[in-house]
Amino acid sequence: MGALSLGRLAYLALVVAIFAFVIAPLLMIVWVSFFAEKILSFPPTGYTLSWYARASEMADFANGFLMSVKVGLCATLASLALGVPAALAIERFPFPGRETIRQTLLSPMYVPAIVAGAAVYIYFIELEILTNFQLAATFTGLVIAHTLVALPWTLRLVCASLVSANTISEEAARSLGANALQTFFYVTLPIIRPGMIAAAMFSFIASFSDLEKSLFLVGPGKTTLPIAILNYLEWSLDPTIAAVATVQIFIIGAALIVSDRFVKLGKVF
Repeated sequence: MGALSLGRLAYLALVVAIFAFVIAPLLMIVWVSFFAEKILSFPPTGYTLSWYARASEMADFANGFLMSVKVGLCATLASLALGVPAALAIERFPFPGRETIRQTLLSPMYVPAIVAGAAVYIYFIELEILTNFQLAATFTGLVIAHTLVALPWTLRLVCASLVSANTISEEAARSLGANALQTFFYVTLPIIRPGMIAAAMFSFIASFSDLEKSLFLVGPGKTTLPIAILNYLEWSLDPTIAAVATVQIFIIGAALIVSDRFVKLGKVF
């Protein structure tokens, strides 16, 4: 019993250490955002909220935030429009090559983000050379790239909802005379609605926090918030950047909590 208790304590200590290692940097950023000094020093001589006010007054951060929200919303809608039908086809209709299509749609999450960003940029440039149609450094091109970021998570979450729900209700509706559309809107859609909401939230998170693809594809006046943060860090290192990062952390954290409320994220990882 003594050895068992000792092993359990060691296990709990390891778990606490891992959580501390993951969470401590985030807590440090939040703490630094309240420091009164412009030059970071420990311990701080005082605390202030002025860095949040300064960040809100800076046009680069405000415009970057709005651009990230716009791109995130568009990418979320596009990923739902593509991911929900794909998930339904993959999980409800057996056909040759189904797993190949699944893995192809999930492939953007397997490729290193910086490599994927460079590949999308090169593709856009080659397309522009061939067709004289510009996508690089445009809002449309940025939305397409962010849709690639969001689509795998939409597919995974909606597929998880479909797998966890049985098909008895759908089969009963079809046997009673409902056509495919009626079955989808009156039976399937209510079943997968929680997964769709979680997919929308998680797709927005993936787009909102993306840096690598945006790094290659942003153009003049189309800077996202992560790029604005990166640009600011090239010249300054004061609590303003910590204040901006804190706001981003809380937005992403809130979206994750909402997503987990509808679909337990542990089921899809």
